[in-house]
Parts: sequence; structure tokens; C-alpha cells
Amino acid sequence: MPRLTSGLWVSAYLTRLRLADIPAFVVRRGDDHAGAVVVKSAPLNGTARAFQRSFDPMTGERLWVILAEGAEPDVDAALARARSRDPDLWLIEVEDRQGRTLLDEDGLRD
Repeated sequence: MPRLTSGLWVSAYLTRLRLADIPAFVVRRGDDHAGAVVVKSAPLNGTARAFQRSFDPMTGERLWVILAEGAEPDVDAALARARSRDPDLWLIEVEDRQGRTLLDEDGLRD
């Protein structure tokens, strides 16, 4: 099964969030075809989590793992380091007081 390009996945993800009335925006636009995607979840309480897609080494399944978590300035610093290492990186910020990202839903978790 062919994988979606990063740009198409991001567009579909933002649409899903918009339909669920969850505010989100692109902080950094990466490579449309092969850029990695990081999703920062900010529940507007001074903390944040950043998720990155990875592969389970045992099953080969794609999954979302926590890249950074804690005080929002600390998470932002970790994301700045990640961006400096990967110029193709996409960064999406989701601002939802309940911490919803929808990353566990069908079509987004894999």
C-alpha cells in the first residue's frame, strides 16, 4: 500500500482537527513528499507534548511516540533542536484544553 506524502497527510490531519473544532496550525512547513511530521499538543496550561511517528521494531507497525514532554518552553527547545537537525521537518501545533490530538483515530495512527 503506497504511503501518503507528508503534505497530503498534514492537509488531511488539519481538516480532521477542524471538523472536530480543535484549533491547530502549521508552525513549520516541511518537505511535501518525505518530511517527518511532529505534532505538538499544547493544552494551554503551560505544559506540552510532542509526538513523532516511529516504527515498532517488533511488529513493524507505524505508531506515534512522545518526542518531548513537560513544560512548554522545554518542549519548544527540544523541537527547535529537532528542526535544526532536520530541515524537512513539519511541525503542527494543536491547542486544545483537553489535550486531544486525534492521533489515535483510524487513518491517523498508522
